[in-house]
Amino acid sequence: RNPADLPWGKLGVDYVIESTGLFTAKKAAEGHLRGGAKKVVISAPASGGAKTLVMGVNHHEYNPSEHHVVSNASCTTNCLAPIVHVLVKEGFGVATGLMATIHSYTATQKTVDGVSVKDWRGGRAAAVNIIPSTTGAAKAVGMVIPSTQGKLTGMSSRVPTPDVSVVDLT
Repeated sequence: RNPADLPWGKLGVDYVIESTGLFTAKKAAEGHLRGGAKKVVISAPASGGAKTLVMGVNHHEYNPSEHHVVSNASCTTNCLAPIVHVLVKEGFGVATGLMATIHSYTATQKTVDGVSVKDWRGGRAAAVNIIPSTTGAAKAVGMVIPSTQGKLTGMSSRVPTPDVSVVDLT
């Protein structure tokens, strides 16, 4: 419940991959540092000023003396950002874009139909339904490639496959 209580330093842990989904804010993830870790990588889009890095796009902006907590964004962002990076780098640019992702279901979805606190669609059984959902990937690309900030939007459909997703950029 509190990453600062984890004895990372005593265990000799230098790097923590924060993939619980509970500590995606920079301040919350810094609890791992108080527990003795030297660096934290958040495996989701982060809030609170954590630097968001995508390999092959902006990883060169990493400063080890400054960035102790970083975000690697999401799997969808890691798929979309390199595509957008090439469009920008090669001079095509991006005026506006719609990203659609067909995304495999995740562990946070229901295995059988039930109640969802967030929205009624989220209550549908993941393995037998195509479920419209939201995605923050388009917004996260703006954090990785600042020239595209506010130019991309996105939508997601969760599909009944345990693995493999696709991104379409229009």
